[in-house]
Amino acid sequence: MAELLEAGRLRLVEVAPPVVPAEARKAMDREWDTAVLANPALFDGPVAVCAGLSRETPDTLLVSWSRTTYRYFALRRVPGAAALRSLFVSIVQPTDDGRVLVGRMSSSTAAPGRWQFPGGSVEPPTGDEPLDEHALRRHAAVELAEETGVDLPAAGLTRCLVTHGEDGQIGVHYLAPPLPAPLLHQRFEALVAAETAQGRAPEFDRIAFVGSPTELPDLTGPHVAYLQPVVRWTSRRVGS
Repeated sequence: MAELLEAGRLRLVEVAPPVVPAEARKAMDREWDTAVLANPALFDGPVAVCAGLSRETPDTLLVSWSRTTYRYFALRRVPGAAALRSLFVSIVQPTDDGRVLVGRMSSSTAAPGRWQFPGGSVEPPTGDEPLDEHALRRHAAVELAEETGVDLPAAGLTRCLVTHGEDGQIGVHYLAPPLPAPLLHQRFEALVAAETAQGRAPEFDRIAFVGSPTELPDLTGPHVAYLQPVVRWTSRRVGS
C-alpha cells in the first residue's frame, strides 16, 4: 500500500549519493550481472533516487534526491544491504467516461507482467539544468508518449498526488486531460506497430481501462502497490 500526499508545491534538493560498503557493492554487481544475463535489455544508465521526503511547510513537500545508476537497485536483492528508494513519475490518463488507463509491462522490461500507470524512474538532469517540477512534468510527458503513443505538451499535465510506498519509493503523479477510450486504443496500437516495425519491444504489451479498485483483480498479473489507492482517489474525482 502507499500513502497519498497532496501539496501545492514540490521542492527537490540534490544531496550526495549513497555510500555502499565494498562487500555490498560486490554482491550488488553480481546481482546486476545475473539480471543482465536474464534480460539483456537492462541498461545501467543514470537514475535519480530518493534520499528523503519531508513536509517542509504545510503546503510544501521536500524531496531529497541523489544521482546513481540502475545497477544500484540490485541492492534490493542483497541480504542486509540498505536498498535505494526509487523516485518515479506516473501519469493518470483518464477517458472521457471517467475510467483511467493502465498498462502491463512487457517481457523486455525489468518488471514483466506488472500493471501500472504510464511512467518511469526519474533521470537526473544534464549540465546545469535543475531537477525541479518543470523537469518532472517534461519527463512525465515523455513517458506517456513513449509508452502509450499519447503526445501531450508537458504544460497539459497537472500534478495531483505524491505517493510514499511502504518500501520508501516516492511517486509523483500527474493528471492528463481526458481523451476518448477508442482514441487511446488507436494511439497505443499505432505505437506498438511502429516499435515492432523497428525491431523494438514496446514497454507495455497491452493496456486496459479501469473505473474503480474493484476492477483491478480482473487484470491478469500483479500490479504496483500504489495502483489501488491512486485508482480509488481518481475514481472519486475523475469519475465523478
